[in-house]
Parts: sequence; C-alpha cells; structure tokens
Amino acid sequence: MQNAIHWPEKFLPGFSDNFCSNEVIVAGLSTADIWPLLITPSLWPSYYANAANPGLHDSDSKTLFADCRFYFDTFGFYVESQVTEYVAPNAGEPGRISWHGWVGEEGSAERLDVLHAWLVEDLSQGRVRILTQETQNGEPAKALATATPNPMINGHQDWLVGLVNTAKK
Repeated sequence: MQNAIHWPEKFLPGFSDNFCSNEVIVAGLSTADIWPLLITPSLWPSYYANAANPGLHDSDSKTLFADCRFYFDTFGFYVESQVTEYVAPNAGEPGRISWHGWVGEEGSAERLDVLHAWLVEDLSQGRVRILTQETQNGEPAKALATATPNPMINGHQDWLVGLVNTAKK
C-alpha cells in the first residue's frame, strides 16, 4: 500500500476551490537522491522554470525545515510560505513536506491560500515515488480551476520532470 498526503481540514481536497495532483514513479532513484533537491529552494529555479527568487526568512539555513518561513515567485505570484509538515525520509518511512502559501491580504478578493504537499517514498525494486498535491482557496484559485489546460497540473508536472532529471545527473 502506498502512502498518502496528510491534509489539514481546511485544505481537504474536494472541499477546496482548486486541487491538483501529480505523481511519478521512477526506477534507479531513491529518496536520498530527491529529498535534498526538494528541500533546497535556491535549487528550484535550476530545474523548474516556474520558480524564481526563492529565499528563507530569518534563517542562515539553505534548506527548508519544520515551521520555517520562506518565499518564492511562481505562476505570476509572489508567495509567502511556511512549512507545516516536515519529516525527512528515514528507514523505510517516506519523506513528507508541506507548506502553506499565501498571496494578498487576508479577507481581500485577491487572497489565495494554498497547501502544497509532497511525499517522497522508496518503493521496491529500486524505485522512488514522488507525489505532489496542492489545494487552493480563494478567487484566484477558482479561476485557475477552470483554466484549460490546467496550469497547476502542467506546472507541477514540469516540476516533477525537472526534479527527476536533475536527480539523474
């Protein structure tokens, strides 16, 4: 049985304004290959064209960690974020990282709240599974949900492909 994302109630898929899910399973890689690339925001622009100008607030760390605040530009938005779940992969347990991201003033029509979650899991026969899912709430999320092609599905697939290709190098 494969693991699943842990969802806070206010971001539960099916009850949000937008939801996307992307997954890859790749042979020849492991969580040890993927995790460092995923938790280092300064590396994201090198393999994901839709991420720019990342940084961490009030920290000398170069990597994400539990409860840290960070920011980056994506999908035309400057996104403030805070890690809400951080569990590094360990001894057969999957890595889990989620962050709450937001754009705009709380209560405004421009407000966008997202929970972006990742699960990185070693599978049998030398395979790794990378699952990324995101729920969104707010008027911008409603607009994204009806766009065709879906920019979130396509963008997150590009992130996965870039992540895998970089890990293979």
